[in-house]
Amino acid sequence: MNLCKNLFFILIVSLSGCKSTPYQLKSHFSEKLIPAAPDYARSESWAALPTKNDQADQIPLKSDLKDGQAEAKVDVFFLHPTIFTGKPSTEYEWNANVEDAKMNESVDNSTILNQATAFNGSGKIYAPRYRQAHYHAFVTNDKDDKVKSLDVAYSDVKRAFEYYLKNYNQGRPIIIASHSQGTVHATRLIKEFFDNKPLQQQFVLAYLTGIATQPTVFTNIKPCESPEQTGCFVSWNTYAKDYYPAWHSLGLSTAVSTNPLTWRLDSTYAPASLNKGGVGLKFTMYPNLVDAQNHQGMLWINKPNIKGSFLLKTKVWHRADINFFYNNIRENVALRIENFLNK
Repeated sequence: MNLCKNLFFILIVSLSGCKSTPYQLKSHFSEKLIPAAPDYARSESWAALPTKNDQADQIPLKSDLKDGQAEAKVDVFFLHPTIFTGKPSTEYEWNANVEDAKMNESVDNSTILNQATAFNGSGKIYAPRYRQAHYHAFVTNDKDDKVKSLDVAYSDVKRAFEYYLKNYNQGRPIIIASHSQGTVHATRLIKEFFDNKPLQQQFVLAYLTGIATQPTVFTNIKPCESPEQTGCFVSWNTYAKDYYPAWHSLGLSTAVSTNPLTWRLDSTYAPASLNKGGVGLKFTMYPNLVDAQNHQGMLWINKPNIKGSFLLKTKVWHRADINFFYNNIRENVALRIENFLNK
């Protein structure tokens, strides 16, 4: 039985589907081989905008959810994770080209559809395309290559956010949401624009998922301690129960772990009955999909509640950090926005 083609897709696991080990680049970063920077005045440079039809407008099948962007009083600036993982097909090896139609389609039909939509019930979604760093930037031993590649990606994120502030925001409250590589850039963005800055007055909270984020990463923005708290951040990384990855002692053990079924930082076990629904095959809602419990910087889960899950051997559920808890995130966004606006 091919688990990759069967059970794994039933579970979503959102980003770029089942793949073998990501491609390892053979070259070093070269400033001569950087694709052109996006022009954020063009709607094509955005994976999602409230003013155009895009995958961020979608609603899961078998759900009674609605896209609330038209009436939303808060903006969500969403930064997608790494989709650029395979062997580059052009000379642009270290950073993806935002004019690459195939890459853009992969971004839109994976992370925008399965992750960004979790926020469209209460927020207007702004998701810039950016010259994302190749996956290799996260595993290379060459720190110079890594820094340069990530700097290119962040330079786009920063310019997109500046364009958003000038042309779209109009003083509205802001939520920052991200996953994986997106969280690397979102953390940097929050430090530069929100933390102990005037813009912090518009900061509702941040959902910083898929990267080990330390509790003291910001000066004035702390981890959220309750479901309704604002002006703070939540973060988690999902693993199979009783599993300790090799990198656990390299920052993960001390990371913030917010249980997205209780929105608490403690280690109280949350049964799957508290899970309001995750998204799966063909963007379909599955109720009571997984349980959750914080443990030493990780969010531990038992095997998902789907037929045949006993066959799954997956230990690292990174790709499902948002999908597994889709509807709980959606409801939590609405609660925190209500609390923020009532202050």
